[in-house]
Amino acid sequence: MDTASYPAPIDKLLSYGDAGEVGENPKDWSQYLELGLGPEHIPDLIRMATDEELRWAESNSLEVWAPIHAWRALGALRAEAAIEPLLSLFKDIEENDDEWAMEELPEVYGMIGPAAIPALERYIDDTSHPTWPRVTARQCLEEIAKRHPESRDDCVAILTRQLERFEENDDELNAFLISSLVHLKALEAAPVMEQAFAADRVETFIMGDWDDVQVELGLKSEEEVREQRRSQAVASNVLSNISAEVPTSVPSSSYYRQTSQRSRADHKKSKIKMAKHSRKKNRRRK
Repeated sequence: MDTASYPAPIDKLLSYGDAGEVGENPKDWSQYLELGLGPEHIPDLIRMATDEELRWAESNSLEVWAPIHAWRALGALRAEAAIEPLLSLFKDIEENDDEWAMEELPEVYGMIGPAAIPALERYIDDTSHPTWPRVTARQCLEEIAKRHPESRDDCVAILTRQLERFEENDDELNAFLISSLVHLKALEAAPVMEQAFAADRVETFIMGDWDDVQVELGLKSEEEVREQRRSQAVASNVLSNISAEVPTSVPSSSYYRQTSQRSRADHKKSKIKMAKHSRKKNRRRK
C-alpha cells in the first residue's frame, strides 16, 4: 500500500483514528479543516476517498478509516469537484454492504449542495444501478433539499418523477422515495404516492401504509385512521368467519406477487437492511 504518496497535511488522516469515535457527527466535520486542509488539497482528498487499497485495508488498521475522513473533509470543503468521483463509491453499498457510504455520503452531498443535483438525478434515473445505491442517491437529494431550501422544489420534482415509475421500481425504492417526499412535506406529490400504494408497489416496512403517510402529511388525523382500522377489523372478522366455511386453494394476489418477484430470503434481507438503516439514522440524530 503506497501511503507515502499522500502529502502533508492529508497524511494525518491515515492515522486520525476510528471514524466511529472521531468526527462521526457531521456537525463536527469542520474539525478536519483545523488540520490545515483547504481547497488546494481537494484532488488528493478525492484520491484518498476512492482509494480501493485504503478502503479495504486490514480492518484493525487505522488506514482503513482514512477514506471516510477524506470524504468528510470534502463535505466540509463543499468540494464540487468530488461530485462525480464519489458516485463511484455507491456500488459498494450493494456489493459490499458498505453502511458507512450509505449513511455518510448523503451528508457529504448535502454539504456540497445544489451543484450535485444533476449528477444525482442522472444516477437515480439510471436503472442499471441496483436498488440500494439508488436509494442512497435519493437520500442525497433529500439532504440537499434540507440544507439548501432554495433547491427543495427541484429535489421534490426529481423524487416525484422517479416515483411516477412505481410499476418499474422495486417496492423498497418506492418506499424510500415516499419517505423523502414526506420528510420534505411534499403535499404536491400526494396523488402519485396514493397511486403507488393503490398498485401495491410500496414496501410498508418503511413508512407504513397510505393511511400512515396521510397522517404524516397532515391529510388525516391519527384518530380518523384508528377508527377506520377498527371498522376494517370488524369487517375482516366477519369475512373470515364466512370464508372459513368455504375453503380455497387460490393464493392472495399480494402473496403471489411478492413470492413471484423475489424469494423470501431476499425479502428478509431487504427488511434487515432497512431496519439497520433506520436504527443507525435514528441514533445519529439523537
